[in-house]
Amino acid sequence: MTERSLDMLIDEVVLGLASDADCARLERMAAADPALAARLERARQRFAPLDDTATPLPVPEGFWDRLSDRLDTAQIPPAPAEVVDLGEMRARLARWRGAAFGAVAASLLMACIAGWSLMVPPAPLVVTVLLDADGDAVALVESARDNTTRITLLEQPEVPSGRVMQVWTKPDDAGPPVSLGLLADGRSETLTIRGLTAPASQQLYEITLEPAGGSPTNLPTGPILGVGRANDPVI
Repeated sequence: MTERSLDMLIDEVVLGLASDADCARLERMAAADPALAARLERARQRFAPLDDTATPLPVPEGFWDRLSDRLDTAQIPPAPAEVVDLGEMRARLARWRGAAFGAVAASLLMACIAGWSLMVPPAPLVVTVLLDADGDAVALVESARDNTTRITLLEQPEVPSGRVMQVWTKPDDAGPPVSLGLLADGRSETLTIRGLTAPASQQLYEITLEPAGGSPTNLPTGPILGVGRANDPVI
C-alpha cells in the first residue's frame, strides 16, 4: 500500500466512510505499528475541529411531544424502504463518535430523527474528501442525486476581507467547472443547484477563494483551497 493510499484510508476511517473490513484492517495495522497508530491519532485530532465548524441544528418547536406521541403509539406501520434505517445509522455513528465527532454525530442523528418525523433529507449519492496542497483534508462534500450538496468544513478557514469561498464541480471532465454556490460566511453550508445531471463517482469537486460576490468570470480564478474526486458512499 502506498503512503498516499494509506493516508486516504486513514482519513476515510476517521470520517466514517470506510467499510467495517477496512476499519478493522487499519486498527490491526495500527496495533502492530506505533508510528501508524500515531498517524491515526493525528488524523482524529485534525478532524476534531469539525465540532466547532458544524452549524447547530435547532429542534423544531413541539418536536419532542410529536416524537413521544409516535413512540407511544402501539400501531406504528412498518417503515417504508426509503425511510432512514436507524439501526444502520446508529452503527455508522458509533464510528464517528470514536473518531472525535461527538457533536457532529449527535447533530446528524438529530437530523435523521427529525427527518423521520418531518421529512426525509436526500441521501448522498457521492461523498468527496477535499484535500489542500499539503494533502490535508479540509472539507467533506456530500452530494445528493438532485445536486443538493452539503459542505462540511473540517477546519475554520481564514477568509480575507473582500473574499469569499466558492464551491465548484465538473459534471463532465471535458467541460467547464460549474459553480455550486458560495460559502458566504466561511462556514459549513448546504448548497442547492438545479439543472445538472446526477453526480457520479470520480466527479471533481473543489473550493476556491474568489472576490466578494463570487468569480466575475463564472469560472475559478482564485487559489484552490481544496480539491478531490467523488466516491460512492460506504453504507
